[in-house]
Amino acid sequence: MDPFSSEGELLAIHNAFHQGLYQTVVEEDTSSLSKENVLTAKVLKLRARIALGEAEEVEAELDGDDTPELAAVKALAQYKAGSAAEAAQAISELVAAASDNATVQIIGGIILHLDGKSDDAVALLSKHQGSLEAVSLIVQIRLTQNRTDLALKEVQAAKRWAQDSLLVNLAESWVGLRVGGEKYQQAYYVFEELAQAPSTSTASTLVGQAVAELHLGRLDEAEVALQQALEKDPKHEEALVNSIVLSLLAGKDYSDKLSFLNHTAPQHPFLLDFEQKNELFDKAASKYTPKVAA
Repeated sequence: MDPFSSEGELLAIHNAFHQGLYQTVVEEDTSSLSKENVLTAKVLKLRARIALGEAEEVEAELDGDDTPELAAVKALAQYKAGSAAEAAQAISELVAAASDNATVQIIGGIILHLDGKSDDAVALLSKHQGSLEAVSLIVQIRLTQNRTDLALKEVQAAKRWAQDSLLVNLAESWVGLRVGGEKYQQAYYVFEELAQAPSTSTASTLVGQAVAELHLGRLDEAEVALQQALEKDPKHEEALVNSIVLSLLAGKDYSDKLSFLNHTAPQHPFLLDFEQKNELFDKAASKYTPKVAA
């Protein structure tokens, strides 16, 4: 039986992880799991701890462990702890040795994408054998590449074998936010249902709701959702990024939020893109000499 299916024993911990319920994942009792699912659950627990800010602790715990799954998690911990080059080297070696390993594919895809090698990430993730997380990551990468057509193709293919999966519903909503039109409202319903239910309300689901609100032009409602997200997790990177975007759209000052994001996540793609665009603007502006009328 597929452990992630509706009857599988990993469904609850898997869905909790992807809803951003990281503390729930860490505290999940896995003592009764089948032997073949113990390692997968351990990987999810370790990744949840990394997401909760325990990257250095996880890295130290896994020092010397050469199990492909745990070595991949260690590389992710290294990346999140600030050792990007070391993590990229470690994942490169793992991919060369175990590219058919599901965890190596997932974490390798994440690190390769963050390291600016998105096409390599997609190539690795595309080797998956029925992994919904791999599908969701490919969708995210394709959207960052402005290839909505390819992202939609991935979602449509996954719906043929995982129609009611949480990850498929989320991925379809991400694509819907890019397609626009009536898809905005459909995406909003998915995120709003997750964000407003006490058992699934997290900073991540609230950010999803807020982004849908932004696309629908409901700035006040988006602001409320983002405030709720930051109350749950003041350092939530995507909540901070979208708060900056909201401030820009509303004509409000965002300098404090930008400064805080620089402090908590200096390598966030938004900041790198923001800096690059500032440099390009300054370079273009330097070619012009202002003319002052007499």
